Amino acid sequence: MRKRAYILLGLVALVLLFFAAGALYLFGPRSLTAENIQTSAFKEGDIVFQPSVSDQSLAIQIATRSRYSHCGIIVKKNGQLYVFEAISTVSFTPLVDWISRGVAGHYVLMRLKDPSALTPGVLTAMRKIGKAFAGKKYDVYFKWSDDTMYCSELVWKIYKRGAGIELAPLRTVRDYNLDNEIVLKKIRERFGNALRLDEKVIAPVDLMQSPLLEAVSAN
Repeated sequence: MRKRAYILLGLVALVLLFFAAGALYLFGPRSLTAENIQTSAFKEGDIVFQPSVSDQSLAIQIATRSRYSHCGIIVKKNGQLYVFEAISTVSFTPLVDWISRGVAGHYVLMRLKDPSALTPGVLTAMRKIGKAFAGKKYDVYFKWSDDTMYCSELVWKIYKRGAGIELAPLRTVRDYNLDNEIVLKKIRERFGNALRLDEKVIAPVDLMQSPLLEAVSAN
């Protein structure tokens, strides 16, 4: 009798393991490759957004009231797709690596509603502007100078100076939600009492809400 009970328990355990393995296959994380990302959906000049896993991401999400805390611009080099972004430095990150680095590999791809504005000449000008920013350090203080650069500032300036397109109006620090304790803690850590509320700034969500852009795809 006891032996039969053990056999029954063993069968139940195997069934549960089978379903758990199936669920992990269907719903669990998978490694991203160029083959399982529709790279044909991406074009130079497109803007990609993601919820970042950086230590400041939650504070940005709360302050801007948005899930998305990081962005970059799509470029093509030697036939391969990259995201030109401001992280530790302004640099090129292979598209697959960039997507994999975000929360659960989630991203939103956005494009100008009038993509004809990005002529070959305009794209060349945008690349030239981007090249001047390459290698600059990440701007942890979110200043509106060219000495250092943060992600949405980089995208905004490339479009403004390279294409003559202002994707969204600039805002000031005081326009965001600064009352939350998580946001205040990050402000105290980084700025002390030196935060300038009138500093010009642009956030990823401001670009996402641009009337000039539309969502093309998301995963």
